[in-house]
Order: sequence, then C-alpha cells, then structure tokens
Amino acid sequence: MSLRYKKVTVKVGSNVLTKSDGTLNVARIAHLVDQLAWLHQKGVEVILVSSGAVAAGRSELKLQKKLDTVSARQLCSAVGQVKLINRYADFFREHGIVCAQVLTTKDNFADRDHYLNMKNCITTLLENRVLPIVNENDTISVSELMFTDNDELSGLIASMQNSEALIILSNVEGIYDGDPSLPTSNIIEEIDAKDKDWMKNVSKQKSGFGRGGMLTKSSIARKVAKEGIEVHIASGLKDHILTDILRVDRQAKHTLFKAEARKASNVKKWIAYSDSFAKGELVINQGARDALYSEMATSLLLIGVVDVKGSFEKGDIVKIVDEQGNLVGWGKAQFESEKAETEAGTKYKKPIVHYDYLYLIED
Repeated sequence: MSLRYKKVTVKVGSNVLTKSDGTLNVARIAHLVDQLAWLHQKGVEVILVSSGAVAAGRSELKLQKKLDTVSARQLCSAVGQVKLINRYADFFREHGIVCAQVLTTKDNFADRDHYLNMKNCITTLLENRVLPIVNENDTISVSELMFTDNDELSGLIASMQNSEALIILSNVEGIYDGDPSLPTSNIIEEIDAKDKDWMKNVSKQKSGFGRGGMLTKSSIARKVAKEGIEVHIASGLKDHILTDILRVDRQAKHTLFKAEARKASNVKKWIAYSDSFAKGELVINQGARDALYSEMATSLLLIGVVDVKGSFEKGDIVKIVDEQGNLVGWGKAQFESEKAETEAGTKYKKPIVHYDYLYLIED
C-alpha cells in the first residue's frame, strides 16, 4: 500500500472535536485517533496540533461570576486541557502508542534559541516513536501574544519540522468557488501557490468554538505551500478523511494547496512567521524594492532605506515596507536602530538585513 507522505502535521479544530453543546465529541476523537494510529503504524511521522481544550473546559464549568475574556480562556483551558489530553492518551494507549503533550506560546517562536529548543523537543519525541500533541498554552497566554488560532500554530509547526504536508481538519470540506451556502458552489480541489482568483470567495466568518475561520486557514495555507509543503483543507467530520488523503489509491473531496518547488531555508521559515515579533520598521525606496525582488540574491543595504521606525537591537526582527506602506517582508537586523538611523541613505558597506536572514512576501 502506497502513502503520499512520510511526515505530516495534522491540525484538528474545535468544531471537529466538540458537539454543538460544547462538550467533547468522544466518538469523533476516537475515530481521529484510529486514523492517526494507523498512519503511525505504517511508519508515518505524525504531529498532531489539537484545539478543543477551551471548549472542553467550558462544558465542565459553571462560572460563579462573570470573567473577562482572558481570565475565562485561562480557566477553561486549564480545566479542559487535562480532560482533552487524557482522552487522547487513553485512545492511543489502546493502539500501543505513547503520546506526549507539548504546550507552547507565541513567545516561544519569537526567540531563535527557544524556537530551536522546541524543534529539538518534537524531533526527539518523533525519533522515540512518541506522537506529539501540540496546543497553545492558553492558561498563560494574553490576547496580544496569542496565535490567531491553531491554524497559525500548525503552520509554524509544519514549517519548523519540515513536514511534507499540513492537513487542516475543519467542519467544512474545503474552499468553495462561491458562497458555501449556495448549492451552485463547488469545492476548489487544487490551488496553485501563485493563484489568487479564489481569494475573493473566501468567507470571513469565524467558526463557532474556534478563534479562526477560512480566511485564516487559506492565508496560512498559502504561506506554508510557498515553503514547499503541501496543504490540505478538509472536513474532519468525514469518516476516514485522513487515511483517504494519504492513501494514493483513495480520493477525498477537499482543497489541496500545491507546494512550490522552491524550498526556504530553516532560518527563512522561522522569519516567515515572525511578523508579530517585529521590533521596528525599515522603509525602503523603489530602487531597493526592485533590487530585492530581482533574480539576484540581494541583501538590504542602507542606501535604500529612507526611514527607520521603532527601536530595535542587533538580532531583532524588523518589518520592511515600501514608501507607500506596502509590506515587502521581514528580516533579522544586523545592527541596532540607532546606527541604522545614522547610516540610512548612505553607502555603508554592511547590509542592515543580510539575504540569508531576509524573507520576502510575494511581489
């Protein structure tokens, strides 16, 4: 039996794992574990990014007083994470598989050393045939430092671990070519990384128990596909969906974002997800923009910088924009903002952002 991939990251959303009343859908979790266990036993390295902790905790609690949004998430997550991981552990144990919980926050990805420590942790688990279950640690996260949702986290994990594919399981079958509520709309089965026509049809509505929606999923999918990782968006409510996606001899109706052939370096992958960690901003002129998007591998020189905003130190991530305010990309600063301001517009030899630490968005 032939399988498409040997290493995958699977993200399962709250709407797959919970019933309409907010309680855990134990039968659905058991079926998901059956599929993951089958893949694991076939030699596929699987990383699971699982939502559901907050929803699970919410169903267990009767709040005595009204709480603010952050406190409510912390409370529900602390209670629900125990319930959720115990369910997973029990079901995986029936298949003779050991699973491990990996809780993280956005801060862990802001620093390169923390990022590499987490990568090493997950790699060690996989090497020892332990199935990692990753989730955001909502008990200590605050609003401004939260991931958009676990779609964003799953993209980071897939990129970090060099997965061959990211599979996002939601309560919808994929991306439609029109309003999903209309019978005339159809699933777009394949999207090339450079295609943009489909974007106008993406719903901005957020899911019931999750924080994100199809807009977030499609945005993450485009970024991950650009890094050479195929992305599948499918319904986790359909039986055998995971095994149907991975088996070459099976067909499953869903949306596939085809991967670009060109693969980014591990450092560039980290920088690609560093937009919310940027400490400052470099405004560049048209000449510098043209040079960065040319076919030559080019670093950002200070002669092309017209303005330096914010305060940053050497090694911090900075945002790069053009004079019209359009985002160009992100990079790791080679020196602090004070020196960048002093030397901006000059022929200073050392680049402010070296090509090896520069990530450009699509032109």
